[in-house]
Amino acid sequence: MEIGLRRAQGPDGGLSASKYSYIGGFDFTSNVLAGKLYGIPVRGTVAHSFIMSFTSLEEVQPKVLPPLAGGEPVDLAALAESWLRRVCELLQSPAEKANRGELAAFVSYAITFPHNFQGLLDTYCVMRSGLPNFCAVALALHQLGYRAIGVRLDSGDLGQQSKEIRRVLRACGTTFQVPWFGSIPIAVSNDISERSLESFIREGSEIDVIGVGTNLVTCPLQPSLGCVYKLVEVNGSPCLKLTEEEEKMTIPGIKAVYRLYDDAGHPVMDLMALEDEPAPKAGQELVAHVLGRRGEATKVRPSTVEPLHRTYFRDGQVCEVLPSLPEVRNHAQTSLSQLSPAHRRLREPQPYPVAVTEKLHLLLAELRQARQ
Repeated sequence: MEIGLRRAQGPDGGLSASKYSYIGGFDFTSNVLAGKLYGIPVRGTVAHSFIMSFTSLEEVQPKVLPPLAGGEPVDLAALAESWLRRVCELLQSPAEKANRGELAAFVSYAITFPHNFQGLLDTYCVMRSGLPNFCAVALALHQLGYRAIGVRLDSGDLGQQSKEIRRVLRACGTTFQVPWFGSIPIAVSNDISERSLESFIREGSEIDVIGVGTNLVTCPLQPSLGCVYKLVEVNGSPCLKLTEEEEKMTIPGIKAVYRLYDDAGHPVMDLMALEDEPAPKAGQELVAHVLGRRGEATKVRPSTVEPLHRTYFRDGQVCEVLPSLPEVRNHAQTSLSQLSPAHRRLREPQPYPVAVTEKLHLLLAELRQARQ
């Protein structure tokens, strides 16, 4: 889940974060407006402020909930209290250690959303209070025919806690003969980063849902995207911007772009060619010059060639139907899945090469010499 709305930067930052995280592979957003505008599935969790706003069961109004199959409403607060004693006895944890305000919050939420009840466990203490209170309310709901949908953690050692929580959920499911209880989804949040995900995988966890906010919607490693607008051709003549910094030098001429694939189906490089050049062909060797690498040319024999450049706007008019957001997402996910593991790894990834054809390389060298 993308949950970064409150920390997204700029007036449109929240919507942009929701849209591009969805394209990049996230399944849900907490941003309701993004769901309305773009059709992105919306999900959320309980807030700590909601849990803390209750102090006792006397504050729960109403206290009753009708069974799913119909019938007389049942006092869910009293039913949850009776289940809390049984859960604490199973866990060998004093029932008085379970915070009654937290229990009241869970009961109130369950009465309001019996089909979508979940517990935020770490407002006070996960193992002594949050988890027993959640289990008590979830088992009370089960007695009335409903099924809890999950728990969330927002602090501490998330991976280790998820294992402990799963153990308790399974124990409750076995002891009280509720088979689905052991597989209740566990969600986590709290400044999740790529390295957090790597740690969850490396150490093993019982986490099912991951909420990512700050490290997704802000960019601490590269706080701005270095995009610029420069001319590459004027009145039919290719032009070149020279600079002391090679990465800021432009590539002249109107170009076509191709993606070259190896026998395993992985892209090996993106190739820029002048628009009037013939397209590279599968199985045919070609000479390419990788940008940023000085020295000899590279010979490549692609197994597959994919044209990347498509024109959607020309002379101010839409000339091809724009893809929908799901189509963009599917294209992005397919492209990412095709990348070689060497390019995708978190630590010391292999740079993905972008190259130019021999003809474009010669034009670049000619213009550079002329300008100098």
